[in-house]
Amino acid sequence: MATRNENHARIWKVIAQIPRGRVSTYGRVAERAGFPRGARLTAQALRAVPKNLQLPWHRVLNAQGRIAIPDGSPSRMRQRELLEREGVTFVGGRVNLERFGWQTSLDAMLWRPDD
Repeated sequence: MATRNENHARIWKVIAQIPRGRVSTYGRVAERAGFPRGARLTAQALRAVPKNLQLPWHRVLNAQGRIAIPDGSPSRMRQRELLEREGVTFVGGRVNLERFGWQTSLDAMLWRPDD
């Protein structure tokens, strides 16, 4: 049986692969790490990231494409700023996961207008 640290390491490995200008959700990160229905594990892993591990934490959003950090917090503002610097846009506080989602469906990749 894997330890919590091993599970977190699997989550961190997936997050590290999210490319610049793309986002993923807590649940999709967990699925890719081998933890179906493991969105909460992704959140726990993000809270436990060692300070020396450089992860693109800001590229992980909730299932609705929203930032999960509470309104008004400096971390929420920082996450949005980092995403916008990478070209990710927000409409009504949400990111279009079809457009900016990492590893979207083949149809979305083929038929999406050029960014």
